[in-house]
Amino acid sequence: MATSRPGGDLLAVSDLHVGYAENRKLVESYRPGSDDDWLLVAGDVGERVEDVYWALRLLKERFRTVVWVPGNHELWTPRQDTVQLRGVARYELLVEVCRRIGVLTPEDPYPVWTGAGGPVTVVPLFLLYDYTFRPEGASTKEAALAMAHESGVVCTDEYFLHPDPYPSREDWCAARLELTERRLAELAPGTRTVLVNHFPLVREVTDILRYPVFAQWCGTVHTADWHRRYHAAAVVYGHLHIPRVNWFDGVRFEEVSLGYPREWQERTNPPRGPRPILPTGAETEAHRFR
Repeated sequence: MATSRPGGDLLAVSDLHVGYAENRKLVESYRPGSDDDWLLVAGDVGERVEDVYWALRLLKERFRTVVWVPGNHELWTPRQDTVQLRGVARYELLVEVCRRIGVLTPEDPYPVWTGAGGPVTVVPLFLLYDYTFRPEGASTKEAALAMAHESGVVCTDEYFLHPDPYPSREDWCAARLELTERRLAELAPGTRTVLVNHFPLVREVTDILRYPVFAQWCGTVHTADWHRRYHAAAVVYGHLHIPRVNWFDGVRFEEVSLGYPREWQERTNPPRGPRPILPTGAETEAHRFR
């Protein structure tokens, strides 16, 4: 393992989708630049539990600290997976798998990064979405879903992401928001954070989507001010498969996804590995808002 810089870097990546051979090969090449590097994995490692285990175990063997949050794909119950648990039971199994290999999750005490750019408390979030990122002209969830079905752009979550025992995904989202806000309220006043969530915390970043109707599966309006409320030094997310940097209220939002091979293979600058969050952000075009 390299020892290039004392203190290491706080790095992040998401949407590894290691079920694809090309992505698995890339993940196998991920190595830290320092013995002290941390890695934040912002969801969508894979659909099968065994793939999630393989990737996170490999990364934990290489990086000093690995923090994982679930994406929607980990929460699917695909027919080809030998694990057929649904909803909360599936999430709890994934948390147990992470604990066996020493990977931190949203259910663990928040770790504190004390390297360059710190100290900051790393806050892994599991919040889901509640259909409040609705397309223009849709005032209700039902109207938004009808627009999606009419357009033929419907998230696979509707078929494979089960909210059991909650009656709906938005009910599960509401429960996760309440639980997380209680934990965040326990932080000392003024604590600087790095917020890590699979789904975007602000609606504006979804404006770039080719199909605006897909935004309803991308987050909740209830987190729109979390980067201010919880003194974020940076916000890390994925899900959109559009890696870039945005700024809101002076806070850097890093979309750190790898994405599907058909997406990253067409990029002018193909991915070289996880992106730096601290002490500096990735050198990409910045879009400033507010």
